[in-house]
Amino acid sequence: MTAAHQHGTGVAGGLRDAAGPEPTGWLWLPVTVVVIALDQLVKLWIVSHLALHTTVRVLPVLDVTLTYNRGAAFSFLAGASGWQKWLFAGLAVAVGAGILFWLRSLSGRRQRLLCLSLTLIMGGAIGNLIDRLRIGHVIDFILAHWHGTYFPWAFNVADSAITVGAALLLIDALLETRSKKETV
Repeated sequence: MTAAHQHGTGVAGGLRDAAGPEPTGWLWLPVTVVVIALDQLVKLWIVSHLALHTTVRVLPVLDVTLTYNRGAAFSFLAGASGWQKWLFAGLAVAVGAGILFWLRSLSGRRQRLLCLSLTLIMGGAIGNLIDRLRIGHVIDFILAHWHGTYFPWAFNVADSAITVGAALLLIDALLETRSKKETV
């Protein structure tokens, strides 16, 4: 019997075999794939249908406008000389690897909210990483506003996934803390 079988881990996506039916957090990796695919497909469509800085009103509170971001969140370091591309690429790879290892240690069924949050964050990080490596900048296009006040930066599907994932991660931490206090 192999070590993997003795510990109840199978090869298929981190799922446990018949000896231990509990799947790991890798069960949630399809969410990452969907986020990456959706992010890249929408960016491809936007780039092929809009000229740079063209704005189209979609809703009274939402515009679509094609912009490029050479920096990180909120255009952080966008004006740097180009080294930031590799810094942010390395950071995305490190975050993705860390999340993969973390997911491997989680229960795919009992820790659903945590797994979902991590796979959203990883999908968003990889979506933007693909842009950085492929074209040297991130494609942003969603611009939110309320009356005459605009959110200062455009964002994309990957950024949205990271934001929702981070919010879910906080909610999971709050629920976990609350659960531990109730059991004490």
